[in-house]
Amino acid sequence: MNSEKNEFRIIKYRLKVGNPNILLVQCWFSNNEMGDNKLLFLLDDKRLVPKISIKEGIEIRKRHLTDSYGIDREYYFWLPLPEAMNSRKYIRIFEEAEGKKRLVYAIPCRKIMKLRGRVESFIEESQAKDGKVEIKGWYIAKDRPVRITAADEGGKPIEFDTEEMFRQDVVAEFPETAAEDAHGFKLILDDAGSKRVKIVLSDGKNRTEYDHEIYPSVVKKGVTEARKIKAKTVSYLKTEGVRRTARRAVVKLFRLNENNYMSWCKANGPTKDELDAQREARFDRMPKISIAVPLYKTPLSYLEELICSVREQTYGNWELCLSDGSGEENSALTEALKRYQESDRRIKTVISPVPLKISENTNEALRVSTGDYIAFADHDDLLTPDALYECVKALNEDPKIDALYSDEDKISMNGKEYFEPHFKTDFNIDLLCSMNYICHLFVVSRKIMDQVGMLRSEFDGAQDYDFVLRSVEAAGSVHHIPKVLYHWRAHKDSTSENPQSKMYAFEAGKRAVQAHYDRIGIAAKVHQGEYLGLYKTEHILKEHPLISLIIPNKDHIEDLDKCISSIEQKSTYDNYEYIIVENNSENEETFRYYKDLEKENPRVHVVCWEGEFNYSAINNYGAKFAKGEYLLLLNNDTEIINGSCLEEMIGYCMHDNVGAVGARLYYSDETIQHAGVIVGFGGIAGHAFIGLPRSANGYFSRIICAQDMSAVTAACMMVKKSVFEEVGGLSTELQVAFNDIDLCMKIREAGYLIVYNPYAELYHYESKSRGLENTKEKVDRFNGEIATFAQKWPEILKNGDPYYNPNLSLERCDFSLK
Repeated sequence: MNSEKNEFRIIKYRLKVGNPNILLVQCWFSNNEMGDNKLLFLLDDKRLVPKISIKEGIEIRKRHLTDSYGIDREYYFWLPLPEAMNSRKYIRIFEEAEGKKRLVYAIPCRKIMKLRGRVESFIEESQAKDGKVEIKGWYIAKDRPVRITAADEGGKPIEFDTEEMFRQDVVAEFPETAAEDAHGFKLILDDAGSKRVKIVLSDGKNRTEYDHEIYPSVVKKGVTEARKIKAKTVSYLKTEGVRRTARRAVVKLFRLNENNYMSWCKANGPTKDELDAQREARFDRMPKISIAVPLYKTPLSYLEELICSVREQTYGNWELCLSDGSGEENSALTEALKRYQESDRRIKTVISPVPLKISENTNEALRVSTGDYIAFADHDDLLTPDALYECVKALNEDPKIDALYSDEDKISMNGKEYFEPHFKTDFNIDLLCSMNYICHLFVVSRKIMDQVGMLRSEFDGAQDYDFVLRSVEAAGSVHHIPKVLYHWRAHKDSTSENPQSKMYAFEAGKRAVQAHYDRIGIAAKVHQGEYLGLYKTEHILKEHPLISLIIPNKDHIEDLDKCISSIEQKSTYDNYEYIIVENNSENEETFRYYKDLEKENPRVHVVCWEGEFNYSAINNYGAKFAKGEYLLLLNNDTEIINGSCLEEMIGYCMHDNVGAVGARLYYSDETIQHAGVIVGFGGIAGHAFIGLPRSANGYFSRIICAQDMSAVTAACMMVKKSVFEEVGGLSTELQVAFNDIDLCMKIREAGYLIVYNPYAELYHYESKSRGLENTKEKVDRFNGEIATFAQKWPEILKNGDPYYNPNLSLERCDFSLK
């Protein structure tokens, strides 16, 4: 199980459909099951005894893709409520774990009363299309039909057409609801320029009103909300007094815990003084950056917000190249573009008389660009005010940079909330072949674009992915800025629809990665990964070079036999040998086993190490007897799971730029033992995602994607023999601990990559043969090896692991926010 405490996380609360006297509290636990945790529900001082149901499976796991815990189980607590709630104040949720009780959530009863009078529904989003406005949403009608009405800002009714659709996602979200009771809809009305539409859903008894802003404005919303908050606070103080206002603030704080990233942004974003200083800064190089943006039936408010975010840049030498590929009469958009171009000479516009696809449209913007560097943005996204400043700062610090990218997050459709930050690794070519992790903000030099060409329409849907891959192939240096510089607009609260509708984009992504391999001469076939948007590389092995498996062993012949048997019975690779390094075994039975093993299996060679235990020296000794071009350092307490394990490892290890490859290892209880190593975890180095369930995908799917890392464990590590010898093998001054991490550091220092491949899977029963650090001598040795490693590699411990991110915690192994 997860070595951290089993944390309770609430998802939401709502009333049961069809029964206003039952409250559902939906939650999950970081260990994926409730375990020994206890929850106490109190209505004021009265205990509520819930019925509990559990929902699990692949759909739940998809919902938690951005969590690191591999959640595929959610708990539903159904709480009975009295009909009379007017005199009640709060439902409080207490969690008791490890002997401690704490308040984790508080729900005001007045909010529950409001829920009782509403139709269960949601208005998701709106967009302009063909002179119409389309508003999407859904509702649940159990006993009575629901009527939908709409009115403009002045209260005048608006006529609209309704397009109904089945929403399997809504059915899945409300398990107590029959499929025929869940209704998806699209309201189609004339685009009369109205900014707001009042939508009412009523079943005769209950009603829900939405004051829907068609094209929300971040700036206006922010000002409006600030005024509302101030007015509400003053009003509450006057009517309720300081004590109740403070108590209300506590309740609000519990809700803030639902998204601590917002608090993190406020604490870590640039201050006004810092932004002012950036505006005054002057660099030795002041390159012009062209921002290319394709427009397609773009809502004017989104365009306004994008342009505003560019004009507010603290670095001023930019040009904004806007290409409208809508290909239809849109006087409002045309006039707006003309107005923006006239107001700022740095804004250039291109308007096409015919519709353009995404690549053609972006290329039109690129053709009018004159910048030294090219940046890309989507028409409804936002740049942070320091985005271009940070890029130019990096370019001045290292003039060799040809391309750079930043971290990013998502912004809600109304611009009020930031969520799902993607704090990325430094340049990671093998992760890039597993997913387009670079995405935004991406900036490339003009010389690289001139060399590789513009966007290619045959990859539409993944045209940016293809362009990034071609750019990094040509770039001498690709730089990562570990700061969020780009906000990607996305809908946060709606129930996700079927991603199959964009299969063409995922297929284009697969072809983009395949084209990359074809260009650089790697024989491989690209497949869709475990989830859409992820890709798996199958290497086509034109030869099967000899692999020497080096397995140290001291007694424990049952472990060794299980290890060898798993390879003999499961492996589909056909060219390998075993070098069993006998290390001072004491049982006669062990030596009889060796003798029988060599007699029965011609692949097996037993060699004897007669010195004291020194893991590094033992493996170095075994490597001297190896005949293979590739060494597989393997613990005797491992067991391969998949037959293609050796192919998976050697496929990457045969890359010219790769020195070593690691695997995904599990404990016997089906939790993760190894998914790569992060230097800095625990002060020195530690395994990523250790203790999470085998089903976990990890932070932005890092567990289940092949990628470059600083180090992998030698419990199962394949190394080119030539590279192993080039770096001098394992360092013998590190007898037990950190010698494998040190080896990887030496390999990287020599210019090679270390690859973690999750598709090579093994059980690792964890160091049975050596025993625990349970004596003063062993503890002193361990502390000495920590000091040795720190002295050898001070820079990475000081500056941080390049395949991690300085915004993430070193205190937890799950890539949590610092």
